[in-house]
Amino acid sequence: MSGMRILPILLLLATVGARAEVTYTREVSRILAGRCQQCHRPGDIGPMSLLTYEDAVNYAPDIKRVVEAGIMPPWKPTEGHGKFKGAFALKTEEKLDLLTWIDNGTPLGNEADLAPKPEDKGAWLLGEPDLTVKMPVVFTPARGKDVYRCFVLPTGLEEDRFVSAIDILPGNRKIVHHVIVYLDSSGEAEKLDAKDEEPGYDCYGGPGFDLGGSNLLSLLLNGYTLGGWAPGARPEKLPEGIGMRLNKTARMVLQVHYYTGGRTGEDQTSVGIYFNQEKVEKSLYYLPVVQTNLNIPAGEAAHEATASLSVLPGLEMRIINVFPHMHLLGTKIELNKSYAGEKEPLIQIGQWDFNWQGTYTYETPVKMPAFSRLGLRCIFDNSVNNPKNPNNPLKDVKWGEGTEDEMCLAFVGVIFERF
Repeated sequence: MSGMRILPILLLLATVGARAEVTYTREVSRILAGRCQQCHRPGDIGPMSLLTYEDAVNYAPDIKRVVEAGIMPPWKPTEGHGKFKGAFALKTEEKLDLLTWIDNGTPLGNEADLAPKPEDKGAWLLGEPDLTVKMPVVFTPARGKDVYRCFVLPTGLEEDRFVSAIDILPGNRKIVHHVIVYLDSSGEAEKLDAKDEEPGYDCYGGPGFDLGGSNLLSLLLNGYTLGGWAPGARPEKLPEGIGMRLNKTARMVLQVHYYTGGRTGEDQTSVGIYFNQEKVEKSLYYLPVVQTNLNIPAGEAAHEATASLSVLPGLEMRIINVFPHMHLLGTKIELNKSYAGEKEPLIQIGQWDFNWQGTYTYETPVKMPAFSRLGLRCIFDNSVNNPKNPNNPLKDVKWGEGTEDEMCLAFVGVIFERF
């Protein structure tokens, strides 16, 4: 019996001893490369670079603080609510390795063990785009609060193409709040642009032209968006055989939301387009699950809003990815599938942070048969206890495009097919 009691203790001591051997070159460099460096590199959204040993040592106290608090890396989906490609949440052993390495004095280790240096892809995370378009001139929004400006960007395409991914590089991350890339084949956006003496045209509340309205056929044939960007978004290519149609006659209309409270500056945002290189068998479309009838009372700490989308016969689909969206009062958002009396969680972000948003691609596309239903649930904190509340004094908050307004929205990227 005494030997049986000693064995677990010896195994525990061996584990602790192994963790005491954690070095930068063998463990930490690989963790940073896989979980952190996509944002923490020069010119990206991370406030400091973590590409070198010297960087990691310099910011070791900060790394310890945010890892212990669960703030970083900012992978927001809750485990058990959907399985997504490219997840960069820290595994338990990775977290332990980081903290052990810091507590043991950040040892370097044998340089022969160093992780391979990541490929320098420049400003574009997916590498050089097949097509790059940018705002035609530099634009400086007026200082104030919210400025919505649309810029018309011809593509120069000579034939219709399918798009596998887009990436957006804000020209000025300090004032660009978010970006949506609309498509217009009607010529209306160019007319609106021509009427405005400044670059682009004002487009608060939408791009200013008809997106197809309730005409689903028009949306499916022509598309209406290629996606967008918000802080924290990372580009990812669609699965093989799936693409977004980009007609040669279409103009990309870049709706840029500037939040210039207290400061302004020059901006010239760019869009990188990655075309499908293989045969496209299915077109991807973005459908909104949205609740626009919002009224969040001042002082309410846990206001709930819901929305739903039902699948009609003949419109069976698979969900490829999902983009949840709220503003600063949001604290929690979740999307669920209901079918035949069963409920399946598709995504939950239990600690919403406007500064870290993104499109999440499922490892396995989610089947949505006829009569299935998507249910969206959003929770908002409009009380004085919400440090991110932009309203002082507090006020009732409704749906709107402005930073001080709110949204309860999830774009689902789908392909239509019978099962």
